[in-house]
Amino acid sequence: MDLISRVEETVKKYYMLYGGERVLVALSGGPDSVCLLHILSRMRKQWRLGLMAVYIDHGLRDNTEDEIKFCRDFCKSLDVEFDSFKINVKSYASDEGLSIQEAARILRYRLLEEEAIRQDADRIATGHHADDQAETLILRLIRGTGPVGLAGIPPVRGKVIRPLIETERWMIEEYLRQHDLKFVIDPSNFKKDYLRNRVRHEIMPILKRYNPRIVNTLFRTAQILREENDFINIQVTKALMRLISRKDNERVELFLTPMENLDRVILRRALLVVINEVKGLRGISSEHIEEIIDLIQEGQTGARLYLPRDIRVIKGYSTLVITSRKPEVVRETELKIPGETVIKEASMVLITSIHSEVEALGDGKTMAVFDADTLKMPLKIRARRPGDFFYPFGLGKKKKLQDFFVDEKVPRDQRDSVPILCSGDDIVWVVGYRMDDRFRVTPSTTRVLKIIVKMARFD
Repeated sequence: MDLISRVEETVKKYYMLYGGERVLVALSGGPDSVCLLHILSRMRKQWRLGLMAVYIDHGLRDNTEDEIKFCRDFCKSLDVEFDSFKINVKSYASDEGLSIQEAARILRYRLLEEEAIRQDADRIATGHHADDQAETLILRLIRGTGPVGLAGIPPVRGKVIRPLIETERWMIEEYLRQHDLKFVIDPSNFKKDYLRNRVRHEIMPILKRYNPRIVNTLFRTAQILREENDFINIQVTKALMRLISRKDNERVELFLTPMENLDRVILRRALLVVINEVKGLRGISSEHIEEIIDLIQEGQTGARLYLPRDIRVIKGYSTLVITSRKPEVVRETELKIPGETVIKEASMVLITSIHSEVEALGDGKTMAVFDADTLKMPLKIRARRPGDFFYPFGLGKKKKLQDFFVDEKVPRDQRDSVPILCSGDDIVWVVGYRMDDRFRVTPSTTRVLKIIVKMARFD
């Protein structure tokens, strides 16, 4: 079977083309993309294709002008429209905290999608082939992955099609020789500091000694896993409809009850899907996913996980929150007496009033009372400070605020959002936790300051 017939079989098998489409080809000038464009140009008449090609300069190498000229001349010889663009991969990688390879992939596909819209293209064709698929599987096994990663490179993803995905590299090389097609070589393909290159040039040759058909074997493995993934994803989609409470770029809140009843396999995949959709949660690995599942199934209410990149996972009464948002810090404000003082950072309102006698002592959590004549007005609310101490009611001695938080098991990411009520430099109340013994009411108290805590949400 000649290579064009093989490619046409692949195109039909995965419904990449039906005939009459406009196809935007990602052209680097390398052997794979040159082969791809040449084959599509030979299919053009029978399949009624409109072709155009794009070269993308990633800004990682100097002297790409020769490659651009080569691509332009090659397209001219095939009567194919051509354009070139430059993207700033290094800047994007730095801004988003990504590897160079990941940043390049994101920007490359973003540009191709935008250009496809501008050119009114129905498909975007890339030169990925069977060896790329095999190398991807090995690469992901080395780094650690689950079934999603082992499904490899999909033949079709949205507008993106990969007509060479069932074609091995040696077939491409043979086709180029038969048709005397020139191409350019990206020198970065031989750099040993890229793991993919080490897989290609060191690991794959060893595997081929044990199994000469290793590329085909790995390709079929990926295909089986991809089919199984498609089935699981249907179940995951159904599950996600019941899981998500709210979501933004830094935080996702999920309902606990549906998750607690999900099979671990579906829950694992659902968490991966929803986390990958939240920009600020990048950095959560498959190992962390297992920790999150353990927290869901076995953790107590209020339990937390602290993950890399300042990501926190918090198990509440009815929801699980996964967030990279920096903890709220209480801003200094004056307590209104009498009146209401809103503390958004702590999601509460403090309601104050003055009385001539004590109605109830309060629990120090939802209500507190103080001898108003022992307080220096105005009272201030602020966040904790280094060296803070107070005299917890009922303890009878001085205690560092830091030690108090530890003993009370206040999560470290919540400590800056605990309001501290102060009279001058003295702490009067660790709001929601404990009053200070020095300002308690006594039998001689004639004026009582009463404060009620009302919890509220400020969205």
